[in-house]
Amino acid sequence: MKNQAKTENQPSSDPTLLLCNDDGIHAPGISVLHRAVKKLGKLRVVAPDVERSAAGHAITLSEPIKLTPTEKDGTFFGDAIGGTPADCMKLAICALMKDAPPDLVLSGINLGSNTGISVIYSGTVAAAREGAILGIPSIAFSLCTYTEPEWEMAERIVQDLTKKLIANPPPPGILLNINMPNLPYSKIKGIKVTRMGRSRFIEEFHRREDPRGRIYYWLDGVLDVLDEGDDIDIHAVRDGYISITPIKLDLTAHEHLQHFQALEEWQSPLGNAPPSDPLRSSSSDSGW
Repeated sequence: MKNQAKTENQPSSDPTLLLCNDDGIHAPGISVLHRAVKKLGKLRVVAPDVERSAAGHAITLSEPIKLTPTEKDGTFFGDAIGGTPADCMKLAICALMKDAPPDLVLSGINLGSNTGISVIYSGTVAAAREGAILGIPSIAFSLCTYTEPEWEMAERIVQDLTKKLIANPPPPGILLNINMPNLPYSKIKGIKVTRMGRSRFIEEFHRREDPRGRIYYWLDGVLDVLDEGDDIDIHAVRDGYISITPIKLDLTAHEHLQHFQALEEWQSPLGNAPPSDPLRSSSSDSGW
């Protein structure tokens, strides 16, 4: 019955929840996530052994991926993985849980906002995205602060939203990116379903010198918001709302397909080559 339920995109009454993050298995956010959902199903934690913030969707190809069983407070907590968040999801779903895949992937709770262009860089979102790629309904949770986090609020929100998402998970190919403002629970204004705000980082590299005279740089920057809409994730969080953004895996700019298909430049020189041209024939299966 459990496999049938997954096929219909409805987890069983006793779902298996796979937890990950990019702050590392020892980060407080994943402990709060674990505490928030521990009564909602069977938990499995597979997370990076160290912080992998801003790892994006990188995966490990050229070296082995190590696994270390990890305890917290004297009790087994989960498997620490010597790799990226995407590595964790691939290893968990394709190997460790191959015979009994999870019903839901929960990534976080990230310390720091994952709104706007941060979605591209975020390892937290990448873990959820990899879960969605592998066919598992997936959600990323972030708390939009780096100081004095309101963990009690985050725990209550995550628990409530996870209950709802177990009953009504996102459809195939869609992950949910959830950002919470760092406010007490009583001051949260509500929930807004938002779009990803257009933005970019204004980069600044601080030039430093170590005690041996070697030069190094420290990356810093501020987010430049390029979007005036009130319906974007950045502004929802700013205004005290929880932001829920559905994100799809297909990155194609469908609205621009006809424009590029119509460009005459594509017709020369390859577009005018005769069918018998050896170059055209040899490249016919190249994907172009």
